Amino acid sequence: MGSLPHILADPSSQKSAQLIDPIKLKNLFKSQQKYLNTFFDKLDNTQTHVFTQTLLNSTGTIFITGVGKSGFVSKNISQTFVSLGIKSQFLSPVDALHGDIGILTDNDVLVMFSKSGNSEELVKLVPCARAKGAFLISVTSTEANALMGLCDLNVHLPLERELCPFDLAPTTSTAIQMVFGCTVAIALMDAKNLTKEGYAANHPAGRIGKSLIFKVKDVMKKQEELPLCKEGDLIMDQLVELTSKGCGCLLVVDDDYRLIGTFTDGDLRRTLKASKEGIFKLTVGQMCNRNPRSIGADRMAVEAMQKMEAPPSPVQFLPVMDEQNMKMEAPPSPVQFLPVMDEQNMVIGIVTLHGLVSAGL
Repeated sequence: MGSLPHILADPSSQKSAQLIDPIKLKNLFKSQQKYLNTFFDKLDNTQTHVFTQTLLNSTGTIFITGVGKSGFVSKNISQTFVSLGIKSQFLSPVDALHGDIGILTDNDVLVMFSKSGNSEELVKLVPCARAKGAFLISVTSTEANALMGLCDLNVHLPLERELCPFDLAPTTSTAIQMVFGCTVAIALMDAKNLTKEGYAANHPAGRIGKSLIFKVKDVMKKQEELPLCKEGDLIMDQLVELTSKGCGCLLVVDDDYRLIGTFTDGDLRRTLKASKEGIFKLTVGQMCNRNPRSIGADRMAVEAMQKMEAPPSPVQFLPVMDEQNMKMEAPPSPVQFLPVMDEQNMVIGIVTLHGLVSAGL
């Protein structure tokens, strides 16, 4: 765990240190809120609607460009579009003038973000992009500027002033650009009827994506990884199988590999405590749980997690069977695993709680 900065830990050192005035800091946030409210209050909804509808109607790629801070914002907005399944790409205005403009077609839209609307790089880009046949849109904050007279459409983003005390550093202007672009992205998402599943498909490595994409069979152990035994096997003869597979359990099966029950390391401890030396004569079948919770191999992996956490008490396993023969009864005690079975009720895999957590579910 980190320590406090020296100037905070030692008040005596504050005499020569530069400190943040908490009152001034609070007032800065209030001022930024006021400037943002000006943007929301004065934004032309008609312009915004035409802009958003134009993007929705585009049959090509929505290219977004800008220089300086507006360039960073443009790149972020384009990435947001892509994450929502909207065909978009950031186009550097400098690189565009050195060959990258070759990617533009007459089906594309080029959106240019610029506070002043007079950025030299963007003004030079306009005739080149127009020659490629792209539809040009400027998004600016200055009332009269070069870009708005050169483009097919202009959107004005109202800006009272920058938060910077000199009204120079792009702070408020970049904030409203980001708010505008991301809000339009969500409007397009809604118009395209993007579902939660569709969103997840674009984020397969994220928690949401995994929960909506991965099935039980995608995260299960199988074949030689399975801790299998027969119901007539002596408990003491199966200790290696119980402990070596890292599942914390045994899957008790018949000769056709159909599940009979489950036996966990917790069952072993309880049996040893109750039977003492008698455990040497007990079979797995005598002490196994013959009525474990279960789930289908084609069910979503997140369902397995939910079922493990379901009342009346949390458990850490579920055998998996044919959906038409699912066993819904709760086990008598917490367990550690989730066996998986095919349509013939044959064990084909096992899912552990540790495996689900490791998969990011």
